[in-house]
Amino acid sequence: MRDFFNPEDEDYNPVEHALFDKGMEIEEVVHNIIQLIPEDGHGILKEVAADMMSEAMMLSVKVVGAKGDVFYSHKMQNAAIIRKAANDLILHEHSFREWGFEENDYFLLVRKLVEEYRLLFVQWVEGFDQWNYLIDRWGLFNPPGVTAHDHDPDDDIPFDPDEFYDFDNDDDD
Repeated sequence: MRDFFNPEDEDYNPVEHALFDKGMEIEEVVHNIIQLIPEDGHGILKEVAADMMSEAMMLSVKVVGAKGDVFYSHKMQNAAIIRKAANDLILHEHSFREWGFEENDYFLLVRKLVEEYRLLFVQWVEGFDQWNYLIDRWGLFNPPGVTAHDHDPDDDIPFDPDEFYDFDNDDDD
């Protein structure tokens, strides 16, 4: 596996690294819970298990996605997806119970790990650079004080795509 978190890198963030690792730990626990579903288990239970595994994977994948982006709005979008996935993981306990899964005590471990993840998550989000942003025209992921209707100063930069791409000039031949 590629090491996305090298302590020697200039942009290394130990909280981000810990969040990623905790997400991987949750993924492993969820995988092990899913392995306990009997072969003859209800089909819906298997579908819920697939959703649960997908959500567990999001906890680490979206941290890496946010790490690769510098804009506040993009990082917040990844954070919102992570939050939804973490909440859904906890809620799946009800579906498992409803469809006859007998090993529900393992969900206590999932709840404990998600709570540990949540604490790291809050610390991680607080570290986002609110001054490095693109205006989110949908209005969901703007930093405090910025709205979807604000003027974007980049709009004042003159830009002519025809001049930039120079499609008519074939001097490269």
